[in-house]
This record gives sequence, C-alpha cells and structure tokens, in this order.
Amino acid sequence: MAILPILCYPDPRLHKVAQPVQAVDARIQSLVSDMLATMYDAQGIGLAATQVDVHERVVVIDTSEERDQPLVLINPEIVWASAEKVVGDEGCLSVPGIYDGVERSSAVHVRALDEKGVARTIEAEGLLAVCMQHEMDHLLGKVFVDYLSPLKRNRIKTKMLKQQREATRA
Repeated sequence: MAILPILCYPDPRLHKVAQPVQAVDARIQSLVSDMLATMYDAQGIGLAATQVDVHERVVVIDTSEERDQPLVLINPEIVWASAEKVVGDEGCLSVPGIYDGVERSSAVHVRALDEKGVARTIEAEGLLAVCMQHEMDHLLGKVFVDYLSPLKRNRIKTKMLKQQREATRA
C-alpha cells in the first residue's frame, strides 16, 4: 500500500471527468488499497480516484468512528435521492482547512461494484449520504467549492494558491 499524493484545488486535473472502470482487476484492487491508505493517512472520510490523479470511477469511504469499516464504490451511480435536503459544513482533502455549507439530499441509494466486482445497492442517510454525494461529485469533475458563490470560490482559490506558493518556498 502506497500513500498517494492528493491534488489540491485549484489544480485543473480535479475538474476532469472520470471514466468507468472496465474490469475490477488486480490494478483496480491495488488502487483501492492505496486510496484507503491515503485516505486514512490524511484523516479523511472519503477519497475519489480523481483526487489522486487517476481518472476512473473509484471512491473509498469510511465514516465509522473506529475507522475500520471501509466502503468501496466502483462505477457508482445514484439511483434515488430524497427530496429532503440538508445543508452541512463540508471539507475536502483537496481543499485543506476550508469548510463551508453545501446543500445535499439527506438520503440516497447508490448502486456500485465493490472491491471484488460484486454489484450492490447501498441505502445511505446522514453523513454517509453526504459523503457519497461529495465523492461522486469528484468523479464528475466537481469540487465542493463549485457550489459556493463566485466571491467565496475566488477567495478560496487565492488562499490555496498562496498556501501552495509558501509550501514550495519552504
């Protein structure tokens, strides 16, 4: 298992649309393993392949308190979303230190393949539902800041670019 570098906003690669996984093979299983290691190392609750510059439809999530219940979603699709919405503060491993309110469906049903290639449908609500929607947005080339006003988005972009410049000087 390798810790992969996570792309940081406003990297244009975060806006690439991910392609469907053609086969759940050893390469994809290795990617899943590396993504889980990367997510746990970064203390996140979700990670999309797009964030590690792999543009295939793979997501890993673990919202458990003990951090021992990984969920793997390959080629995920939302097959049902509740009309009821919730607004919660979201953060992102690709936008470190930034949190803001985003409106999401409070519950979703997601169909996907697991790490063995077995199809399943997951019924999620609360934090898991929000996390699934957030990570699946990454597969479409969307970052949570895209939901914010242009003013907020530009402030975040400026702050992130400044942090990246300072990090390269250090």
